[in-house]
Amino acid sequence: MDEDRNIGSESDVRRLVVVSNRLPVVMSETVDGWHVEPGSGGLVTALAPVLRNRGGLWIGWSGTSEEEGVAEALAETTEGVGYSLVPISLTPEETDKHYRGFSNEIIWPLFHDLQSLCNFDPAYWKAYEKVNDKFARVITRETVANDFVWVHDYHLMLVASRLKAMGLRAKVGFFLHIPFPPLDIFVKLPWRFQILKALLDFDLLGFQTMRDRRNFIHCVRALVGQTEMCGRGQVCDIQVASRTVRVGAFPISIDYDALVEEARSKEVAESAWHIHENLPERQIILGVDRLDYTKGIPSRLQAYRRLLERYPEHRNKVTLVQVVVPSRRGIPGYEELKTTIERLVGEINGQFTHESGWIPIHYIYRSLSRYELLGYYRTAEITLITPLKDGMNLVAKEYCASSLEENGVLVLSEFAGAAAELQRWALLVNPYDIVGMSDVIHQALTMEPGERHRRMHRLRQTIRRHDIFWWVDSFLNASIARSLDSFPVVDDYVPEAGSARRSG
Repeated sequence: MDEDRNIGSESDVRRLVVVSNRLPVVMSETVDGWHVEPGSGGLVTALAPVLRNRGGLWIGWSGTSEEEGVAEALAETTEGVGYSLVPISLTPEETDKHYRGFSNEIIWPLFHDLQSLCNFDPAYWKAYEKVNDKFARVITRETVANDFVWVHDYHLMLVASRLKAMGLRAKVGFFLHIPFPPLDIFVKLPWRFQILKALLDFDLLGFQTMRDRRNFIHCVRALVGQTEMCGRGQVCDIQVASRTVRVGAFPISIDYDALVEEARSKEVAESAWHIHENLPERQIILGVDRLDYTKGIPSRLQAYRRLLERYPEHRNKVTLVQVVVPSRRGIPGYEELKTTIERLVGEINGQFTHESGWIPIHYIYRSLSRYELLGYYRTAEITLITPLKDGMNLVAKEYCASSLEENGVLVLSEFAGAAAELQRWALLVNPYDIVGMSDVIHQALTMEPGERHRRMHRLRQTIRRHDIFWWVDSFLNASIARSLDSFPVVDDYVPEAGSARRSG
């Protein structure tokens, strides 16, 4: 990506300062000192070229409560890359109550419409305030007036209000990677007014979809009042009292070209060959998810069982490979979810395992290497992305980009953020409709090759056009644009009338 294409002229923004809960590295302490490895993921891929050679900063938690030697190890890691990593240390108590507590026992379930799973412990709020204060103090110390500070995700929603109280003059943007809930869900948050007013202290707010942006504006109108809005495209301005806040929908994406190149590699081809050899003459259905109750894995397994019951012709001819990546150990409910998933896998395999050796579900509970993951993407004829709710879900986009032969079918939840962009060419499902999901999986399994190719080709075109660099460009351009006229309307997913499938 051209390093000069993203941030406008030097007079607009001198440096980009990225702020996230974690730094884009993994640190571990050894007998010889700190060992630092580069992190992975779309955010790192997208923002590293923008920061490089501009003297930019990335501020975040180092992953440890230790301070001695951490800054020096990070400086050595980034020597010569043109930007710096600024560590923040958190105590074990802060990590527990801010990250595991407020962020992941309150905001995560609430913003995914699962308020019954929330633990509204008042002590969590105090820790959340304290950690946001700590981040704000470091940002204030490290930045100057013409920097642009880009804060990421739900762990740091109070940062702009703290920066404002500390007198920081730099422009501050925020991007929410998870959904923003509708008003009737958001009002259940005991600290709803504090959170909403703190978000309005950012200069630019970014959401994954138009639905999320709309939910936020509804909450502002209902709870803050005196709100005027102009602009009807991707980005709009809302006037709250004497301030103008720019609010936009910026769907995050992947580095399409780099992923395609990886998928073409010899290592991935060998991985795909081994998978085919172990599961010969079968259509492979793939599910890849973190262990999380938002991903809808139990419902997906139940839909697969219904498929085998209602369409016996698929028995012995199809295998579901369900990969579950361990996640958030120590948070209540996750071990119980793991037990539920494994019980269902055992029941379904026990019900349908055939004398010929056919096993309906291959269950993998571990992280996959990059080559393994891309091998499964290339091998799977069908991928099931069926979350109960998701901010975006980049697995859907990675699978499509990896489908080099364009013969795969994407089955996608209506409630994944990716549905807004991919709805025309994916097969959409309601993850709460078990029978409806089984019918759509049958549709995918029996789809003609020409139809598969046509749909996947269009999916890949869409993702290539709106890649991770488009996402960065669109957000940063919104931060400096004087006019709203250049921003298009972004599609949103709305179920068509009469589209609901029968459940019996």
